[in-house]
Amino acid sequence: VQLQASGGGLVQPGGSLRLSCAASGTISTSDLMGWYRQAPGKQRDWIATATSDGRTNYADSVKGRFTISRDNAKNSVYLQMNSLKPEDTAVYYCNLIKILAGTDYWGQGTLVTVSS
Repeated sequence: VQLQASGGGLVQPGGSLRLSCAASGTISTSDLMGWYRQAPGKQRDWIATATSDGRTNYADSVKGRFTISRDNAKNSVYLQMNSLKPEDTAVYYCNLIKILAGTDYWGQGTLVTVSS
């Protein structure tokens, strides 16, 4: 499995950005897809996860501002980010977890900078 993330960039505080991540390889309906982020000098933190049947979970830090969605036909996951804050600045990574195999995969990361 390979993951290709895109959509990062520079945005002003209060702005919006949409990240995309396309997975190639064998993707199962039991696989979880999600997003993490890593700010400079900090650990990588979980942001959100989506199942193939549409269930979602969010970290408290982004709940109400970010929306994760998944397109099973395209093996893709998206992260709509609204009301962005400077503290959202980070490299964002998409992640796929194969529950049955106990393995996970990472995309290359895409940088989001929130600054005026």
